[in-house]
Amino acid sequence: MDALFEFLFKYRLLLFQEGDLSLSGRWPTLVTLAMLALVVIPTVFSYSIARGASQRSDRAVMLTLRLTALGILTLMLLRPTLILTSVVPQQNFVGILIDDSESMTVRDASGVSRADYIQQTFGPEGSALLDQLSDRFALRFFRFSSSTQRLTDVSELTYTGNETNLGSALQRAHEELSGVPLSGLVVFSDGADNSSDQLAESLRPLQAASVPVYSVGLGEEALDPDIQVSRIEMPRTVLEGTSLVVDVVVGQRGFGGKTVSLVVEDAGRIIATEEIAFESDGEPVVARVRFEAAEAGPRLLEFRVPVQDGERIIENNAREVLLEVRDRNEKVLYFEGEPRWEVKFLRRAVADDDNLQVVVLQRTAANKFLRLDVDDPEELSAGFPRTREELFQYRAIILGSVEASFFTNDQLNMIADFVSERGGGLIVLGGRNAYAQGGYIGTPLEDVLPVIMSEDVAPGQPFFSQFTVAPTRSGLTHPITQLGSDPEASAERWRTLPSVSTLNPITRLKPGATALLMAEGGRGEDEQVVLAFHRYGRGRVLALPIQDTWTWQMHADVPLEDQTHETFWKQTVRWLVDGVPDVVAVQTEQDQVQPGSSVTVRAMVADSAYEEVNNGQVLAMVTSPTGDSSSVLLDWTVDVDGLYTGSFVAEEPGLYTVSVDAERTDQALGEGVTHVHSVESVEEFFDAGMHATTLARVADETGGRFYTPANVGELPEDLSVTGAGVTLTEERDLWDMPILLFLLVAAIGSEWLFRRARGLV
Repeated sequence: MDALFEFLFKYRLLLFQEGDLSLSGRWPTLVTLAMLALVVIPTVFSYSIARGASQRSDRAVMLTLRLTALGILTLMLLRPTLILTSVVPQQNFVGILIDDSESMTVRDASGVSRADYIQQTFGPEGSALLDQLSDRFALRFFRFSSSTQRLTDVSELTYTGNETNLGSALQRAHEELSGVPLSGLVVFSDGADNSSDQLAESLRPLQAASVPVYSVGLGEEALDPDIQVSRIEMPRTVLEGTSLVVDVVVGQRGFGGKTVSLVVEDAGRIIATEEIAFESDGEPVVARVRFEAAEAGPRLLEFRVPVQDGERIIENNAREVLLEVRDRNEKVLYFEGEPRWEVKFLRRAVADDDNLQVVVLQRTAANKFLRLDVDDPEELSAGFPRTREELFQYRAIILGSVEASFFTNDQLNMIADFVSERGGGLIVLGGRNAYAQGGYIGTPLEDVLPVIMSEDVAPGQPFFSQFTVAPTRSGLTHPITQLGSDPEASAERWRTLPSVSTLNPITRLKPGATALLMAEGGRGEDEQVVLAFHRYGRGRVLALPIQDTWTWQMHADVPLEDQTHETFWKQTVRWLVDGVPDVVAVQTEQDQVQPGSSVTVRAMVADSAYEEVNNGQVLAMVTSPTGDSSSVLLDWTVDVDGLYTGSFVAEEPGLYTVSVDAERTDQALGEGVTHVHSVESVEEFFDAGMHATTLARVADETGGRFYTPANVGELPEDLSVTGAGVTLTEERDLWDMPILLFLLVAAIGSEWLFRRARGLV
């Protein structure tokens, strides 16, 4: 289409968009129009008085065609001109940025790599593109990957960079050329910007300085055939023995209708496999892999799809993820307001889990409590905790059938803060003194719950419903509700469990909440919610408004060796305490970095009441893979309460251990540990197709243009008329455009053909 436009209108569309139209005829416009009138008036008069065989409609058509021809001739006499502003040759600079990352070695279907194109264009033999650019501009070359350097010869390119930071490269080139008249920057890249920097921020200085960026996209947009492990959704830390359900996104092209294996390895040992069936070509698949975090410590897990025949890239078939498996005791407070079987069988369910300690506080009479599994005689001696320090020592709370009036308003607010501020987990069980029946409507816990309490049944008014349980679509894959080896087996097990009952009619969820289990065969039009959750502040809340999960263990139809009840409660409590922050919560910005990279350590520091500490002394001890240790002082960030940061350089490849100790005025606050893996990145081979959208966006937002090797020959002229710098004005004639000649011939020829068709010649 562009070639057709240029053929008809003499110049490319871009020149018309950038230029202005003017009339520069030899005679003044009024004189030309007067001459036109001397021709037009007699013509119109002659057609109006003509008679003979012609009819009025015939004369009207012929007059229109004749006037059209005269109009075209007049326009040519007025000499239309395109006025352009173009840069002065050799008076302006152009920065040429060449991608020096590993993805430039990717070959297209014909076997030619992106690096080969760079060599052909800018190598010793040169090219027409390089000659035209050199004739018009002073060129300055840069190479970029994770960093940007000046380039004096194309032989200096190594294509070994394992990161592409396009925004930083544009900024650096702009800064280096800020002292000279700069027409624009030209980027030769596949556009695969995989840095953490925001590209939009990098473009703002260029926009403010009116420096256009012309991007040249190299490579194919879609690599076919190819498989890649695109993304892995997995928690950063878990307890030892936790059963994980990990979502792995596997992308593909050219493998529609085929089945491959996804393998999970821990230190070379296969811990899980999953068959993946690709349906439509090009459509990614989310594979759910199940395995147990059986060994404590930092685990480097590899998720891998074996290389298939004909794959274009093999480096993107695997990803490594760092998983922190912690072997420690997590304390959970279970407060029950009345004697009932749930206490006994819940304790029995988690009794053999060495990582869970369920501390029971059960009211036996007014102001009398039974305490079980406490650490010392003073723990919970006064009943339910009355201070934040006492309550916040636990990682989660299980709240049974206890009426709201038992608590003071401060205690209810403290439970809400336990979830939202401390980040703890909360599960609320059903019972005659729970939910609306326990008077919780209008209390701080009403906001915390993921369900809407029904006001149809007032406190003290009897309600009872019995039903079997079925998982929802979300429940089929959630870690809590996995009772089988796969979703189908799990769903079948739920359907065959004995029925349970509730005294609390809960049928509605709050916006953002997720139901995991629902009733089957419940009373009324709406289904009873059996298990639902949502996030509240920093923590998680579960609603389980049934009163007798113990029947899943003790019913006559359940075999003695059946572990369903134990499995459900272990998974539920582990999920509640998963990710609950410590007093000192330590993390690095990335769990994998490249050797020689700077690692930023972030520590959130609080006291025993989980109030942020800003005047602490926070020190990180960094242990390298070879055992060498160094200390890093973490400083308070000032803008975020309780946040301390510092950095170190991961010089060696391997696993680094970062241990953080925090104190305040010689009083220990706590400690935290995390790990980071230093390894050569292969990220350049993921999503390695040409990112035309990114490159086009960079060009559009800065006033440049996007090209491919097919049309990059237009770049020198485009730079001349659209670039900044020292410019001059030039005029280009339009009176001899082919389109005008074609229209003139068409008008005259059409009149003659019309006359012949009507028998007037």
